[in-house]
Amino acid sequence: MINYELPTKLKNLQQMSHQVAVSMLRPISRKYDRIEHCPTPEELVPLAQMRAQLSRKGGAPGAGESEPGAVRNGVNLAAVVVGEELCWGDVGLLLSIPGQGLGNAAISAVGTPEQKERFGKLYCAMAITEPEAGSDSAAVATTAVLDGDEWVLNGEKIFCTGGQRCEAVVVWATLDRSKGKGAIKSFIVPKGTPGLTLLRVEDKMGLRVSDTAALSFQNCRIPRDHLLGQESVGDTDAARRKAFGGVMQTFDNTRPAVAAMALGVARAALEITRELLAAEGVKADYARTLNNSTAIEAELYRMEADLEAARLMTWQAAWMADNSQPNSMQASMCKAKAGRMGTEVTLKCVELCGALGYSEHTLLEKLARDSKIIDIFEGTQQIQQLIVARHLLGLSSRELK
Repeated sequence: MINYELPTKLKNLQQMSHQVAVSMLRPISRKYDRIEHCPTPEELVPLAQMRAQLSRKGGAPGAGESEPGAVRNGVNLAAVVVGEELCWGDVGLLLSIPGQGLGNAAISAVGTPEQKERFGKLYCAMAITEPEAGSDSAAVATTAVLDGDEWVLNGEKIFCTGGQRCEAVVVWATLDRSKGKGAIKSFIVPKGTPGLTLLRVEDKMGLRVSDTAALSFQNCRIPRDHLLGQESVGDTDAARRKAFGGVMQTFDNTRPAVAAMALGVARAALEITRELLAAEGVKADYARTLNNSTAIEAELYRMEADLEAARLMTWQAAWMADNSQPNSMQASMCKAKAGRMGTEVTLKCVELCGALGYSEHTLLEKLARDSKIIDIFEGTQQIQQLIVARHLLGLSSRELK
């Protein structure tokens, strides 16, 4: 029998995270939306220290190991529960907390024990997207050439979240473009490495407090052991697919976490909308059928159902990752569903609240701006649907593009 309830330990973690969002993130949300390209907000330093302390103790409460063979509610499910609550406070501020970037997820997914120990405590960004390689990760053109005991990187990366404030960058590069996906590897490049240059920090519609950078690599030399995973490219299609699959494994863990961001933003917008409508005497009456409800009430019911469906899909994908079950399709499904839901719900909330929704008197317009990128980064809506279609039809990326 399927149990849709969170265990007590995760409920406690959920409540604690919500209190952090209420007391620390929501109060400064508008302040840092108006200050773009600022240093790391000083209010986030205690959160970073708290995270580091939990990490030393073995992770957040409820995210530990279970008995052998038992169902595990581990770090992935804990991450989506915490992520939703903190993004209810402010998604941009969550992404600005020092110490945990997308690059850390890559190190955790494919790094060796030595690399996890050496680099796992650094604040690591991830550099994938290029001017000519966006949603198609296999089209990466940045090169990595082995020269003695060093890798030499050359190329340009754009839209790197945390690229300015991070302590290291995990860079995707190809060892040999003629060998396709299997030649793409990820490399750890510490900030300050000669040849790594910060080109610019982008101006953005949403997530304004979170820095998004463009980086250049010009004859950037790093030690040979800074490559994540196996060095061999492999001579067969199967070997190359397996190698690239190891690199892509990162997304199976991070896409549910990104979906959780959409859950938090949409829920925040929906709660603000309910409060504004209630002040005008418009309250949902769940005792009435949909056909006997007002148009506004019907919209609220639809948005609530959409939010709950996305949440359950996200929990499923995270739970599967915790229990070592293949979840690539479910990760893409929840990312696609939640990303689309977040944009639709926040925009509808702005619409329902009229002038109050569009003005800066509430956070609704900000939430609508923030939500759009969640449907784009970590793989666009269209890419997620393509991945799901390949799984359902049993087709490879070469057969279905």
